[in-house]
Amino acid sequence: MADPAINMEIGISTFLETTPDPETGKAISQAERLREAVEEMELADQVGLDVYGIGEHHRPDYAGSSPAVVLAAGAAVTKRIRLTSAVTVLSSDDPVRVYQQFSTLDGISNGRAEIMAGRGSFIESFPLFGYSLDDYDELFDEKLELLLAIRDSEKVTWRGGHRPAIDNLGVYPRSVQNPLPVWIASGGNPQSAIRAGLLGLPIAFAIIGGMPERFAPLVELYKRAAAQAGHDPDKLQIATHSHGFVADTTEQAAELFYLPTQAQMNVIGRERGWGQPYTRATYDEARSLRGALYVGDPEFVAEKIILLRKNLGVTRFFLHVNVGTMPHREVLRAIELLGTKVAPIVRKELARTEGKA
Repeated sequence: MADPAINMEIGISTFLETTPDPETGKAISQAERLREAVEEMELADQVGLDVYGIGEHHRPDYAGSSPAVVLAAGAAVTKRIRLTSAVTVLSSDDPVRVYQQFSTLDGISNGRAEIMAGRGSFIESFPLFGYSLDDYDELFDEKLELLLAIRDSEKVTWRGGHRPAIDNLGVYPRSVQNPLPVWIASGGNPQSAIRAGLLGLPIAFAIIGGMPERFAPLVELYKRAAAQAGHDPDKLQIATHSHGFVADTTEQAAELFYLPTQAQMNVIGRERGWGQPYTRATYDEARSLRGALYVGDPEFVAEKIILLRKNLGVTRFFLHVNVGTMPHREVLRAIELLGTKVAPIVRKELARTEGKA
C-alpha cells in the first residue's frame, strides 16, 4: 500500500450496474456484467491502478450482491492491485462470514484484500436478511465491534443483542495481512467520521453531489477524534468515492457519461422523492472544476484530483466509472486512461508540490 505521506492511490469502484441502455433500452445480463468486472480488474492491474472496489447491493439493477466472490475471480488474474468491497453492508450481514470471506480473498490474492464497512445507503438487504430498519444504527455499531474483535484475535468471546453470543471460538482462515484492513465508509455523517477516528480506522467518503471541499470539516472532525483517542492523524488514510468518466477529450467524456448518469439518477431520485429530475444543467455544473463529477479528458480529471488532495488531504481516490450501463469498450478505455494518463499526472504533480520523490 502506498505511504500516504509519499503517494496517493487511485482506483476504480463499481456497483456492477445492469441498468437498461438509455438509448436502446436493452439491459446487460447480470452474468455478463460479472464477467466484465473480471476483465476490468485485470486491465486496472495492468495499467498500474492501485485498487478496485465493488459495492454490495441487493436489487435488480446491480449485480454486486457478493463482492468477495467477484473480487476473488479478479485475484486470480491480477498481481498487485488491491481488492476491496465498496461497501460491505455490515449491518445486515454476519461479521463472522464477512471476515471469513475477505480473509479467504486475502489468501487467494496473497495479501491484497480489504473490507470497506458501511451501513448502506440502500435498504434492500435489511428485509431480505430479516433485520429491522429501526435497529439501523445499533446493528452497525454492534457488528463492527464483532468484526474488529474477529480481525484482532483468532479466538473470540463476544456477546451482543442482535446475534448469538460467541464463547472462545476460532474464526478461520486467518488473513495474510495482520491486521486485515477495515475501512469505515460514510456518505457524510459526522458520527461516522468520529467513530472512524476514535477507532483509528481509515475512512472513505462518498462524494456524489455538491462541492467536495465541503467535506473538509468532516476530515477535521475525523482527525480530531483520532488524535483524542491517541492515534496519529498523519498516518490515517482518507479516501473519496465519486462518479466520473475519462475519455480522450472532455467533450467525448461528457457526452458518453451523461445519458447513463441521467437515467440512473432519475431512478434513484424517484425512489427517494427528490422531486426534480436530473438535468443536463445539473450535470454540467457538477462536472465543473469544483463539482463532484470527475468527467473529462485525462488532464482535467487529474486537475480535479489534485484539487481534491489539496482541499481534503485524501490518500486514495475511487472513480466510480459506470453509474449506469455503458458500452464495455468505453469503460475499459476509461480505466486505461485513468491508469496510464491521469494517475501519472497526479503523482508527478504531487511529487513536485509536496517535495516527495
